[in-house]
Amino acid sequence: MSRRVPARRPLLLLIPGLGGLVFLLVPVAGLLVRAPWRELPARLASPEVATALRLSLVSATLATGICLVLGVPLAWLLARGELPGRGLLRALVTVPLVLPPVVGGVALLLVLGRRGLIGRYLDEWFDVSLPFTTAAVVLAEAFVALPFLVIAVEGALRSADPRYEEAAATLGASRWYTFRRVTLPSVLPGVIAGSVLCWARALGEFGATITFAGNFPGTTTTMPLAVYLALETDPAAAIVLSLVLLAVSVTVLVALRERWLRGAL
Repeated sequence: MSRRVPARRPLLLLIPGLGGLVFLLVPVAGLLVRAPWRELPARLASPEVATALRLSLVSATLATGICLVLGVPLAWLLARGELPGRGLLRALVTVPLVLPPVVGGVALLLVLGRRGLIGRYLDEWFDVSLPFTTAAVVLAEAFVALPFLVIAVEGALRSADPRYEEAAATLGASRWYTFRRVTLPSVLPGVIAGSVLCWARALGEFGATITFAGNFPGTTTTMPLAVYLALETDPAAAIVLSLVLLAVSVTVLVALRERWLRGAL
């Protein structure tokens, strides 16, 4: 039996590869080195940080709820619905992924602002003004995060075995019953993964939020906006908020690692 000879690593690939790894890890290491660890508990308990953290968690959770209500049916339409121009619709759904967030905020402002296409009627008929409110934060986060959920759930739907749904239909189950009891449980891991990614993206949103919701402490100042403000007046607070966002990102990666491993095998 021949002995397996390990493959040699090309030096021309190894050096730039390690350089890319260093390029990604050194800024994170710098953040950890410069963090005021002794002051961390007191900083996290400060009113400014606590308010921004609470607003970020609440708004990201509400935005994820909106994305679930809208995104799961939309993913089903893209995966199973017989729609004309479905490829074009899928491309339009993914536009917020490549659209600069500031442009998304401007678009929301032009549609839902007090003089916007829809916002003017909300203001005239219901006396509702969305921009520069906490509701605007939630809408801005939902706008940029929704594609993450749709893509994850659509991928799960496309990989699911349709024979179970066909069997349920043969037994007389309605479409709604089949979706609730057969389709949704089979794609639940995809829904959970998409929800986690959606929540993390909403938590880190900056551009659309500051454009559509503004930066008002206690009302629209989320953690990314608080980091931006604190850099000018209190760099230590900015580092603390950045550490919180970093911890959330790492938690998301750890939570989804099993899904990535299954996809790679």
